Order: sequence, then structure tokens, then C-alpha cells
Amino acid sequence: MRKRRENIKNHELEARVFRNRSLVAALVIVLMAGALVSRLFYLQVIEHDVFITRSDNNRMRVEPLPPRRGLIYDRNGKLLAENRPTYNLTIVRERVDDLDTTLQRLIDILDLPEDEVATFRERSRQRQRPYQPALLMSDLTEGQIARLAVNRYLLSGVEVEAQLMRYYPDPIVMSHVLGYVGRINEEELAELDSGDYAGTHFIGKTGIEYTYEDQLHGKAGLRKVETNARGRVLRELDRDSPVPGKDITLTIDSRLQHMAYDLLDGRRGAIVAIQPKTGDILAMVSAPGFDINKFVTGISYDDYRALQQNLDLPLYNRAVRGQYPPGSTIKPFEALAALQDGVVKPNDVIYDPGYFQLPNDTRRYHNWLRWGHGRVDLERALEVSNNTYFYTMAYRLGIDRLSSFMHQFGFGEVTSLDVQGAAPGLMPSREWKREKYNQVWYPGETLSAGIGQGYFMATPLQLAAATATLANHGHWVRPHLAKRIGDQVIEPPFADTKPDVQVNQARWWQDVYKGMEAVLQGSEGTARKAGAGLQYEMAAKTGTAQVFSLGQNQKYDADELTERLRDHALFIGFAPVEDPQIALAVIVENAGGGVSGLGRELTDAWLLPDGELKNRPGTTVNEEVESIDGD
Repeated sequence: MRKRRENIKNHELEARVFRNRSLVAALVIVLMAGALVSRLFYLQVIEHDVFITRSDNNRMRVEPLPPRRGLIYDRNGKLLAENRPTYNLTIVRERVDDLDTTLQRLIDILDLPEDEVATFRERSRQRQRPYQPALLMSDLTEGQIARLAVNRYLLSGVEVEAQLMRYYPDPIVMSHVLGYVGRINEEELAELDSGDYAGTHFIGKTGIEYTYEDQLHGKAGLRKVETNARGRVLRELDRDSPVPGKDITLTIDSRLQHMAYDLLDGRRGAIVAIQPKTGDILAMVSAPGFDINKFVTGISYDDYRALQQNLDLPLYNRAVRGQYPPGSTIKPFEALAALQDGVVKPNDVIYDPGYFQLPNDTRRYHNWLRWGHGRVDLERALEVSNNTYFYTMAYRLGIDRLSSFMHQFGFGEVTSLDVQGAAPGLMPSREWKREKYNQVWYPGETLSAGIGQGYFMATPLQLAAATATLANHGHWVRPHLAKRIGDQVIEPPFADTKPDVQVNQARWWQDVYKGMEAVLQGSEGTARKAGAGLQYEMAAKTGTAQVFSLGQNQKYDADELTERLRDHALFIGFAPVEDPQIALAVIVENAGGGVSGLGRELTDAWLLPDGELKNRPGTTVNEEVESIDGD
């Protein structure tokens, strides 16, 4: 009986336990609900601004809008550098889940050659600002774009962007003037303004593209876009349009530029033509040139190696960086120095036996004509390019006065306004040699400098600028390439222009001009063949520059030398003499002499109404050789 009583349920106890448990459960539910409501209140009310911003950032992003690069024209409005639409492949590393896997997929999809894979991977890891796209490939083909579109779902962070790409219609003839644009490297990225260059992958590397990068580039813009969960753009919400770069009009005349390049006819050399009154560079050719379009998207290793190993050095800008002994082309300037310093008068005559000797020295410094020219005054000395006369002038002047006067014409200095990479040449002096070699200056070195040899070095641009100053009666105008930048006209006077060359008597300019005119028109002129049929008055001077020195009793024989050991041939000139419209300098490496016909052709093309390339007398190289033994 007692056992049965123990098995009877205690309903009161069970009810009490149930009530307690219900209260606890209700309390937990209330607490949890309170916590949830509190959290919802915190998220929806207190932190509303923060989370709405995060939400917007997840569905919206700000993208940079690169500006249109300014166009480049010649002086007549011919387009020299334009922008063509193209498609580029970019990647934003921060939006890629697995960079190595994504890159391998891209390599497989694009079927890249083995020699391009390393470059492709390197570009993906090039240092970029956060969330800025890195350029992997340029100028995608339609097939590549289609394959990328099909595999788009596998390529997070990868985009195909439509952009404008630089293109040069005359990539070889204009190569050294225009320069080229190329991909921005890490060093440039660290120095560039992050705002102005946002979204920009290319920058000017050389030439005009480099010199006027700030004006050509413009200013980047921004746009706010809405994206889906995969990051694809759904619509544009806001836009701050980019400011396009300024168009630039050059002083270059493309017709004259092409003529100058054609006249060189595959030979190594340079031609620079300048308008004396304005300083406009009408033509500036360095041959051979190279295809600058290959550098825009990234030249291949094989193509670049071929350019580097080419013995003709197509990458080398001879017009502004080539430093050559100017030879006899400096004789008109030396004649003015002698007149100015009173060591000679225009009608003074010296006797040339075929050589010059320093006092108490047995060595003979030979004239190019071994038996000499006999009685020679200043005019005839220029006409026949008599070395003995100018040895005498150099000896009388001394290196100090000669060097000082030559500096007035810009020798040994960079005088151009906006020519990138221009070399200063070298106008030697006593102080220069002491600093350079810790040696004294010898009288024989003065004689060498007096005929443009020895240490004396000048670039074709310097020779053309000095000739333009000579044509201007000593008035200096800095040579320049930009004629107009946007709406701004570029014209003299320019800052930092050298002082005009002053001489005591104005007629001395004419005395020098007469001798230079006789070079083309005189019966003994060294360029008389090129002067045949001349329809205007032109002042000129020929010259040759030795590649190596001859011994005391050695004679120059071009036929016995390999082509690259022959003398360089030079020519300077300006026309018309009374109202100069063009001044130019020509150099052809290892031509031996006689390039005056090239200068005549180019001057005809500029001055004559129907000026064009014709087979006039004296248009071939080696028409006559002015030897300069004994330097």
C-alpha cells in the first residue's frame, strides 16, 4: 500500500515546475527580443549613416576618367600625332580572389606566346595605387575581346576598357622630333600627381611628347557608377568630365621634313633648318629613324634588341645629340672674331705656300690644297676654304679670344628653347683642358680649333642656330619647336635668350657674307657645282670633319679607308642673303665631302614657289671633297 502511494503524481509540483520554466523561457525570450530590438535600433537608427555609406560603397564605386591627350600638328595643320580608339586589358588586384590563378586563366584564354608570359605577369604586379587598374595588354584584337567576354564570370577584377591610344602617321620621319609615349613605370608613378594621372597608363617618354607632357596630358575626371554583386557596371550616377590636353602646333613643316629625310637617302646624318627671324625649326631630321608606334604599346624584346644592335644607331638623335668636329663650317664665325679683335682687316693678304708653321716649330700644318692658294684675303679664304689663312687667324687670336667669341654664337652651350636632350657640344678653352685633363694648352691645339678640329665639337642644331644668328647680323632668337600651345602663340622674345653678337663695324657682316656667297658662286668656290642655276643669293660654307687623325706626312685617301673611317661631310648656309628666310646645317657621316647639294635642294624647296625634289646639279654626295690634312 505504501508503495502505490509513492507512484501517484504530484500535480502541484509539476505545475509549479512548469510555471517556473515558462517564466524563465518568457524572460529569455523577452531578453533576446530586447537585445534584437536594441541591435536593430542601433543598426537602423544610431549607425544608419555608417551602414548606408557601406551599402552604397558595395553597390557604387568611383572610377577615374582619363583625359584625351592633346593632338600634335605641323605648322600647316597636318596631323602628326593622333589618338585612335582601342581596347585594353586591365586588372584591379584588390578585386581578384586568386591573382596567380586569374593570370594563368588569362594566359590560357589569350593564348599568349611563351616570350610574352613573363612580361604579362610582371605588369600585373607593377606597383599601383590601391584600387587603380594595372594595364596588362593594349590594343586587344576582336578575337581576344570575344574570348574574354565568354569567360567573364571566371575573371573577377579583370576589365576590358575602351581607351584612346596614341598613333603616329609618320612614325619614322618624325621619330626624333615627336618622340613617343609609353607605359608609366614605377619610378614615374611615384612622382606623378595621383589625381591628374588617375586612370592614365601612358606618359611622354622622349621628344615633344616628353617636353610638353603637362600640356598634352590634360586633367583626369571621375564618374560614380552603380554595380551589381559581380562588380559589373549597371548605370552611371554622376560624372565630373576630364579636361582634355591642349593641342600643340609645331614649327616643323612636314613637307620639308620629308624632303630632308629623303635627301639623306638612307645615309647616316642629320639636317636642321631654322627660320632666322622667328627661331622656328622648320625641319629637324636624324637618319636613320625608327618606328615610334612600336614603343606605344610596348616594343618586343627582339625588335628592341635589333634597334640597339644596329650599327647605324637609329635610336640616336644625331640632330641634337650628335657631337661632331664642325670642320671648316666655323670659318665664317672665326673670320668675324678676327675682324672684331683687330688681328686682320678684310683686305689684308697672306701668302699661302700650302702650310703654316708655328714659330720655332718644324711641324707643318697643311692646307687641304698641298701646293697652297698663294695670295689669300678674307673673301678668297672663305671661298676656297683656305686652312693656312685660318691657322694664321687662330694663332693671332689665341684660344682665349677664339673660345670667348665662339661662345657668343652658342658653341659649347645649349641655346634651344624646347628641344629635349640637346647636347652642349664643346668649345675648348685653356681652363677647360686644365680642369678636364690637368694639362696645359698647346699652340698647335689652337690651330686645330681654328679649323673646327681637335677638341672642338658641335651638334647640327648648334650649327644651324649659329648660322641663323649669323644671318640675323648677330641677333639671337632661340630655336624652338612649339608654334602654338592651345590658344597660346609661341613667339620671340624668349626668356634666357643670349645677348646679340656685337661687332664694331656693321660692314664686317657683309664682308663675311661675300666670302660665303663665293663658296657657291665663285669660280673657285668649294660648292660651285651646287650653286649652278641659283635663283637667289645664298651664303654658305662647306666642311669636312676627320674621324681619325693623320700623321705629319700622311695623306688622306678615301679610297683606301673603310666607309666608317672616312671624313664626315658638313654644310651650312642661309638665304636669301638680304632677307634670310631659312638657315640650315647638314651633316652626313663618312660621306667624305660634298653634301652642299642637299642644302641647296632644301633651300630651293622652301624659297621657290614650285620647290620640289629635282635632279639639279650637285645633289649627290661626294661631288667634291675638301681635305683637311695636318690637323
